Amino acid sequence: MAQASPNISENQPVIRQLDEGTINRIAAGEVVERPASAVKELVENAIDAGARRIEIAIADGGKTLIRVTDDGCGITEDQLPLALSRHATSKIDGSDLLDIHSFGFRGEALPSLGAVGRLTITSRVAGGEAASIAVAGGEMGPVKPAALNQGTVVELRDLFYATPARLKFMRTDRAETQAINDVVKRLAMAEPFIGFTLRDVSGGGEGRVTFRAEPESGDLFDALHGRLARVLGAEFAENALKIDAERDEFMLTGYAALPTYSRGSAVAQFLFVNGRPVKDKLLIGALRGAYFDFLSRDRHPAAALFIECDPHKVDVNVHPAKSEVRFRDPGMVRGLIVSALRHALAEAGHRASTTVAGATLGAFRPEPVPQQGTATPGRIYQMDRPSQQAISQSYRAQAPEPGFAEFGQSYSARVEEVIETPPQGPEETPVEALPLGAARAQVHENYIIAQTETGMVIVDQHAAHERLVYEKLKHQMAENGVAAQALLIPEIVELSEGDCARIMEIADDLQKLGLGIEAFGGGAVAVRETPAILGEVNARAMVLDILDELADLGDSQTVQARIEAILSRVACHGSIRSGRRMRAEEMNALLREMEATPHSGQCNHGRPTYVELKLSDIERLFGRT
Repeated sequence: MAQASPNISENQPVIRQLDEGTINRIAAGEVVERPASAVKELVENAIDAGARRIEIAIADGGKTLIRVTDDGCGITEDQLPLALSRHATSKIDGSDLLDIHSFGFRGEALPSLGAVGRLTITSRVAGGEAASIAVAGGEMGPVKPAALNQGTVVELRDLFYATPARLKFMRTDRAETQAINDVVKRLAMAEPFIGFTLRDVSGGGEGRVTFRAEPESGDLFDALHGRLARVLGAEFAENALKIDAERDEFMLTGYAALPTYSRGSAVAQFLFVNGRPVKDKLLIGALRGAYFDFLSRDRHPAAALFIECDPHKVDVNVHPAKSEVRFRDPGMVRGLIVSALRHALAEAGHRASTTVAGATLGAFRPEPVPQQGTATPGRIYQMDRPSQQAISQSYRAQAPEPGFAEFGQSYSARVEEVIETPPQGPEETPVEALPLGAARAQVHENYIIAQTETGMVIVDQHAAHERLVYEKLKHQMAENGVAAQALLIPEIVELSEGDCARIMEIADDLQKLGLGIEAFGGGAVAVRETPAILGEVNARAMVLDILDELADLGDSQTVQARIEAILSRVACHGSIRSGRRMRAEEMNALLREMEATPHSGQCNHGRPTYVELKLSDIERLFGRT
């Protein structure tokens, strides 16, 4: 016998008006998910108040204390009670919900925090007296005189004490502290001209500073570069490319890292719209699409990108936490991101990240030299570097005797004979002065050793040539288009009406890649053509894969990925193989072609094609410092 639902009463249900306290606690559940959410709302309020320095103090992961101190404009004594009322804000007048130029605009944060914790606001405006107001569990106290020089101090204690069930869903203090760190760092990136200090005061006292960023100076790009170096590290700043593009009143600025400076997850992707940190599928998909041809599936790019546009062209009021946005023309925004990043990556040419050289040097282990008469390693003393004449005389003295060449044939390394060249004219550039230098040797029939003016370069001949061939194939495909193979019998794929409409929106883009799709009535589509380079294709599986990507990222790279995978495979088989001995002119020709080809600093899978070692680093390995 079926049991009655416990949610259905036998009596007629009665509609009730919830009290104000319950309404505020429900609203707080949407706005304040965890302590990091409270920090985000309070710091954004401080930024909107025009603060130049903001200090955040937390205790026990923000569960017992969150205190935000700023030097902003403050709140007048008579408006303190109004600030704690729902939907009361100074950010907008309500006439145009799209004309938003501030972080906050709903007037929900402070009353929501006061409904679930013990909130105290102390503020002072210029020329006025300081005042304070407290609210606990939704119960507001009177306004009282207070002592404060300027700005505002918002103190939140015992978060979620009024809703103890929420406390059970909190994570450990360390995890909540890390989430707060991430929030503060994102806001610090968005506002490089504002100083931020995050202090952990768990256990009482002054606590310890876990993050500090002083206000940056200079123009926007200099300030942003300095702030990113402070937040993301000097390695990101060294290997990041400047992004500055504009299209149809949309501006894209920021920095994006080289493909060889990739990460194992998407933890180093920071996106901002009109200064607001967001996590939007469209923008993440565009970033992924821009690096699509340079990274393998298990690697993720690192970037900090800022989109500025007219507020009427983007809706920020589509998510309770304002972490997602909706663009009026999403296709144009995606195209701007992809084209700007690809242009910057192409301009980088053969450049590879400095972390590659650092990892290489870290792999070296110099042999420790013991001090005379002891068994323990000691300091190595070296004479000054000898003159060029002394080096030449030393080389002649060490010239191999006849027959030494035959002795060295058993080793997997060889040195090319240096060919004497006539003196170069004043306008000619020495080969060693070129970025990748002059080939000097081949090691293990796979690695080219080249000498530059400032050090040496080690090139993976197979990976480098594979990238060169791949770029040529892509260029040919872009010029001639993707050949389509017409199916003798079109394949009918049954879909839901929503999926059918979604895939037909990108039918023109798929046609350019050789995949011809037409509506077939109802929710069905007919696949009439497939890319010829892919050979025999399971059209239904491909269509479903495209729909999965559209649902996940708002864009699909499935067809392009398969085509370029074929091109990559062709390039791999058509490139110089490992184990092939190359002549000096062949090695130098490969180096010159790398210098002239964009993206040659990494192979088709995002791995570096060469490593550059500075002479100073090499000398340091041998103690020549």
